[in-house]
Amino acid sequence: MELSSLEQRVMLAIVRLHPNAYGISIQDALAIKTAAPPSLGSVYAALERLEEKGFISNRQGEPTAERGGRRKLYFTVTARGQHTLRRSLQEIDALRRGLKWKEAIDGTLA
Repeated sequence: MELSSLEQRVMLAIVRLHPNAYGISIQDALAIKTAAPPSLGSVYAALERLEEKGFISNRQGEPTAERGGRRKLYFTVTARGQHTLRRSLQEIDALRRGLKWKEAIDGTLA
């Protein structure tokens, strides 16, 4: 199964934030690490797609007063998701290997 670039970034953020990956913390991590952070709505849409594919799972946290008694949903990458993410990143790395950036940018030959 293929991953979109947003899904890759969301999964990487979940791994980085484990065990404290929830919607806003994921968006914040992407805002810090990427040039064009996605909207919170985009993050939640990606989380929903990833859950449907079985690549992530969630658990409910404790209710908190600052959230009006609502519980946060914390996300974890599943074993299936880890395998898919690794494979996806390996494919990108394989495509990147041997690139000649100068030639690609200005069309000249080295």
